[in-house]
Amino acid sequence: MAAAGPQNSLRGALCRQLLTLVVFSFACEACKKVIFHIPSQLEADKVVGRVNLKECLGSADHIQSSDPDFRVLEDGSVYTAHAVVLSDEKRYFTIWLSDSKKQTQKEVPVLLEHQKKVLRKRHTKETVLRRSKRRWAPIPCSMQENSLGPFPLFLQQVQSDAAQNYTVFYSISGRGVDQEPLNLFFIERDTGNLYCTRPVDREEYDVFDLIAHASTADGYTADLPLPLPIRVEDENDNYPVFTEAIYNFEVPESSRIGTTVGVIYATDRDEPDTMHTRLMYSILEQTPGKPGIFSVHPSTGVITTVSHYLDREVVDKYSLIMKVQDMNGQFFGLMNTATCIITVKDSNDNLPSFRQNAYEASVEENTFDVEILRMPIEDMDLINTASWRANFTILKGNENGHFKISTDKETNEGVLCVVKPLNYEENRQVILEIEVGNEAPFTGDVTLRMANMNRAVVTVDVKDQDEGPECRPAVQYVQIKENSPVGSKINGYEAYDPETRSSSGLRYKLLHDPKGWITINEISGSFKTSKILDREAVTPISALYNVTVLAIDKDGRSCTGTIAVKIEDKNDNPPEILQNYLVICKPKMEYVDISAVDPDEPIHGPPFHFSLAKPSPNINRLWTLAKVNDTAARLSYRKDAKFQEYDISITVKDGEGQSATKTLRVNLCDCTHPDQCSVTAGAILGKWAILAILLGIALLFSILLTVVCGLVSARNEKSFPEDLAQQNLIISNTEAPGDDKVFSLGDITYSHGFNSPRHGSDSQNYTPAQICHLSSRPHIHILILEIHRFLVYHVQN
Repeated sequence: MAAAGPQNSLRGALCRQLLTLVVFSFACEACKKVIFHIPSQLEADKVVGRVNLKECLGSADHIQSSDPDFRVLEDGSVYTAHAVVLSDEKRYFTIWLSDSKKQTQKEVPVLLEHQKKVLRKRHTKETVLRRSKRRWAPIPCSMQENSLGPFPLFLQQVQSDAAQNYTVFYSISGRGVDQEPLNLFFIERDTGNLYCTRPVDREEYDVFDLIAHASTADGYTADLPLPLPIRVEDENDNYPVFTEAIYNFEVPESSRIGTTVGVIYATDRDEPDTMHTRLMYSILEQTPGKPGIFSVHPSTGVITTVSHYLDREVVDKYSLIMKVQDMNGQFFGLMNTATCIITVKDSNDNLPSFRQNAYEASVEENTFDVEILRMPIEDMDLINTASWRANFTILKGNENGHFKISTDKETNEGVLCVVKPLNYEENRQVILEIEVGNEAPFTGDVTLRMANMNRAVVTVDVKDQDEGPECRPAVQYVQIKENSPVGSKINGYEAYDPETRSSSGLRYKLLHDPKGWITINEISGSFKTSKILDREAVTPISALYNVTVLAIDKDGRSCTGTIAVKIEDKNDNPPEILQNYLVICKPKMEYVDISAVDPDEPIHGPPFHFSLAKPSPNINRLWTLAKVNDTAARLSYRKDAKFQEYDISITVKDGEGQSATKTLRVNLCDCTHPDQCSVTAGAILGKWAILAILLGIALLFSILLTVVCGLVSARNEKSFPEDLAQQNLIISNTEAPGDDKVFSLGDITYSHGFNSPRHGSDSQNYTPAQICHLSSRPHIHILILEIHRFLVYHVQN
């Protein structure tokens, strides 16, 4: 785009200034004029220069260019908004600055002039060749760490292509210049020579990313900023260091060759993946020295075993001096050392052994829970470990479980005990074979196991003891028939002397006879019945009848035994009907089932035969019996049976003819469920019981009446008003003959006219005083007469 002429620019500037004067109520102040030397042609987004806006108006919050071909950033940088061609040697525009809060406005005049030094032949071959020698591009540069100088140390020269057209000044920025470490590098402003001012440690700073700038004297940026990395070359100035000063490892004894013991590791601060950090491990010294047991991999630091001679019982700990060296272990490499402590862990490579292969012990018969022998052992493995702690096993001779062997946790000895009494008469000597092992499995040579003394023979002598009689078996069985006559003999209990195997000289005594059915012969131990034995009296039925017997020798020693008497059943019990009172809801129920039981054994029991007893025309016509099963029958009624209670006698007979008759009370009731028909008082208590109860009620009523009347008389003396407590006598008419009355005395109510229900509401209330008055008049006689009528009626019915 062609740039406007200077006159047009000035004219436009003046118009804008006039417009500004209209908007603001004060005149604009002009700041220092800025001159930029630029080529005649500029591309879009090209830096023209930079204006120090803070010197003019530091508080400006609005920046605007008068020329749309140029834009101004907040930092004062001026860029081309479009491609610009200067047709004239000069071009003007204005930068307006305004502060809206302070209502202040200032302007910066900008003059653009052609660069004095002009390259006339930019596209000639000569120019291209010359530019190719001085390219503005990243230049590889490095420096040695810990350099000895002399300082400042020249690194390289930086040159820009723009130096062919302009007078260019150089500067640098970045870490090492204006960032920590400060002032480490500087560049000569005119020549572009780059220098370092002091030594550098690569382990602290391995590279410096500098930025080189080229600009003209008036601030024009001739070239884009140039990244300029300065790499610090490594020097082998760091020793390798082990991660630990002392390593501690463990390895089981008798480990195979090649068993991994542990890993050592070292670090080096020098540059990775170089000879300076290529480490090699080795063993400098082993204590104890010979033979060599361990080796270390030179690159990985893995320590392994190289010998079979790891025996904790010989050497339980080794100390190794480990070396690490960089430069892949070459003699001029830097080295360091560490200590490695290797502890040999115990394994069960030594079997325990008895100190002798034969032992003797003795024990009295009939004794148990006693210690009879201690068996010490020897074991070279580590004390108080699973490889040292002993386990004892009885291999032979303990088939009956008389012995037990355990380990004393403190001494590691085998403790042999008798846990079940021995019998001298049965076995006078016992020979045991005992083996000892460890809690941990054996890891040593198998051939060593065969030759080791880990087995021993123990001979136990059983001593005779003068003991009392023995009741064996503890329970002896006899049998007798039920209902046998008194004095019937039964085989008794028989004990014996274990030494003589005889029963002579023993006396017997009954300790417990639950029902007192038995007597015992003190000399022979035989039994006799003292009562008739009833099998059904034993609980539970058909159980054995147990009698406890004491057998005593001449020295007073005794034993206890049991006689289990089995009583053979006889058919001495008839069947028995279970029900007493039955309710049949007519017509809802057509029948009711009755059942019977027989306490005798089943062979003397069912099947049962049911029949109606005492032939009665009324009963036999209205009721029938039918068999249901072996123990039950069905009682049915005819349709013309009336609603009432019936006394029905039923005979039940077992299979062998034993029979019994029972009268059942059957209530044929008009109901839907039997619970709606309750049992009558007469059915339960009987007439005389009801009479006694009612007479008691009458006597109680007389006593209460006497007490109440006395209280009322006392109150009358104090002139209390009648019916103060509202305790009334109510007279109620009924449908039955006579006068029915209800006496209410507090919470107690008395009624006569019992043979009919009360109806109606015609009533009269009486106070307690009136009741007492009535009692002295003919009304009380009416009450007593009604009670008499009620009692007579219920007794007759």
